[in-house]
Amino acid sequence: MGHGRDVITALTTDHREVEELFTRITELPSGDPERKRLADQFTMELVRHSVAEEEYLYPAVREHLAGGDALADKELEDHASAERTMKELERCEADDPRFDALVAQLMAEIREHVADEEANLLPRLRESCPQETLEELGEKVRHAKKTAPTRPHPAAPDKPPANKILAPGTGMIDRMRDALSGRGRHD
Repeated sequence: MGHGRDVITALTTDHREVEELFTRITELPSGDPERKRLADQFTMELVRHSVAEEEYLYPAVREHLAGGDALADKELEDHASAERTMKELERCEADDPRFDALVAQLMAEIREHVADEEANLLPRLRESCPQETLEELGEKVRHAKKTAPTRPHPAAPDKPPANKILAPGTGMIDRMRDALSGRGRHD
């Protein structure tokens, strides 16, 4: 199965990578233009991660966990809040007076979401799903991230089937915009 990583390993690896970007941005002085590049980079990673979770993880949570609907709905609310913050952040340059506050707000939202997901949702999913199912979900999540949008779209649908239908097209447009603007390049 692909890389042989189940969905829980794939998602927690994403969490660590985003945390590393958070650490890098906090090590730079306020107003440094590199902070904007890092903010764009973690936004791109967070959006792809969120879309993949919305397409595959949360439907699995609804199906396999007792109280899964409420859990998935709470996770979707967390995503919606973070996506609104990312949209505001996307409009700011590093020297904008709001930039640092928005970065701090987003980091707090994501850290709280990750802590809750890793302490509650993911362990429960590991207990209730066969390893084969977790590996299949991992493969689906990895594939979804390749075609997912790279920019926040707070008004976009976050539940199947609409999100699975619209995300690849939106992702293609986002990647074209990124290529033309140079957004996300690691120079």
